[in-house]
Amino acid sequence: QVQLVESGGGLVQAGGSLRLSCAASGSIISLYSMGWYRQAPGKQRELVADITVSGGTRNYADAVKGRFTVYRGNAENTVYLQMNSLKPEDTAVYYCNVRLRIRAFYDYYGQGTQVTVSS
Repeated sequence: QVQLVESGGGLVQAGGSLRLSCAASGSIISLYSMGWYRQAPGKQRELVADITVSGGTRNYADAVKGRFTVYRGNAENTVYLQMNSLKPEDTAVYYCNVRLRIRAFYDYYGQGTQVTVSS
């Protein structure tokens, strides 16, 4: 099993910044990528950003390009999401994700952390 522990959510005014943190532990083998998804009320969960373990390729949703940065920490199996210039439409529950590649892809998610941006 894989356990993910997130932190860093909260309430911030539009234009502000937050940093989300995630630490993964457990049976992490063949780690392919780490990243973040979000889900706003009444909407489907969507990819925000991720980064591959090999090569460090980053992938961002169009809505956050230029404002958010995903990066891995010095500690093993940690990932961060620096969120700047936050907008009310960024309000959502943010979920840490790890993707393993063992013949097929396997995704694991954390419990989620609430990010609320007030206008």
